[in-house]
Amino acid sequence: MSRECQPCTACCDGWVQIKVKGCEAYPGKPYPHSTGSGCDDYDNRPVYPCRKFECSWVKPNSFLPDDFRPNECGALMIDTVLHWQGIPVDLAVPVGREIPPETLQWFMQNAEQNMRPLIYQQQDPNSKTLEKNPLTLAYGPPAFQEWVLDQQSKGIALW
Repeated sequence: MSRECQPCTACCDGWVQIKVKGCEAYPGKPYPHSTGSGCDDYDNRPVYPCRKFECSWVKPNSFLPDDFRPNECGALMIDTVLHWQGIPVDLAVPVGREIPPETLQWFMQNAEQNMRPLIYQQQDPNSKTLEKNPLTLAYGPPAFQEWVLDQQSKGIALW
């Protein structure tokens, strides 16, 4: 059974930083065509990033449970966003300030069970406003966590 994006708009509501037709979307600044329940220009969306974007929930044979549609579980997952030491790494971004604890716990358990390190984001709990570049955290082996910190200290984008 295939899963449909709409009415979820987590990707174009800015929870994933994107640039579409010259317009930036990031936390606190949704893409102008997002209605909050769909895209008002869905049939004319560009190939990149829209049609090529792969939210893990809508991918065929997704490993995510049915109730993990991003707008329902509070997080959007992108699997295999990069490789570390030949191992696929998944990315989870919150649909809101932070990933709900039960959703994050599921992602972490999945990471452990499948030996797939996880990068996830959350808004700075000390900031009252949404930050364009949320805190990026790592879950996995200590060497992976150190690698993520090293990449960040060098200003290297992880995805």
